[in-house]
Amino acid sequence: SYPERFPMLEEFIVRAKSATYVGGGNKSATPTRKGSHDLGYQSGDWHYIDSYFGGTDFIGQEVVWHQGTAVWAMSYYGRILRPDMIDGATAGSVIQRSLSTLYREGRFLGGFTHPVENLVYVDTNEGEFRSFTGIERIYRGHVETYRLDYHGGIIKP
Repeated sequence: SYPERFPMLEEFIVRAKSATYVGGGNKSATPTRKGSHDLGYQSGDWHYIDSYFGGTDFIGQEVVWHQGTAVWAMSYYGRILRPDMIDGATAGSVIQRSLSTLYREGRFLGGFTHPVENLVYVDTNEGEFRSFTGIERIYRGHVETYRLDYHGGIIKP
């Protein structure tokens, strides 16, 4: 079947995510779309771009190509819910620290909770890399201060 043609896909996704946003990866000098912020990673026949718009509140999409054909994608929308309790820089730091820990486990799905100082990062999702939905949240106490909704999976021709 189609996903089995790409046994390294999930491993590549984790490496690409680790090397780009979480790793402070290289932003493209020339965005793929007007006004977008693009982060790219390439390894052999594999290519990844995370392209997003906005800052504190943002929307974006990650795409993986194999030999020039799009084979996987994830779309997301994130926002600060309580600007009186968290700012964009703090949320970004919590997300980067939490995801770097998750990616070191060799995965990006499967649920994850990670305390960072007086905040708690919580990711919940259903499915696996072939087809999934999820929510990323940051809590201060019992208050949800930040939320990102995401979904994605395999793209078939």
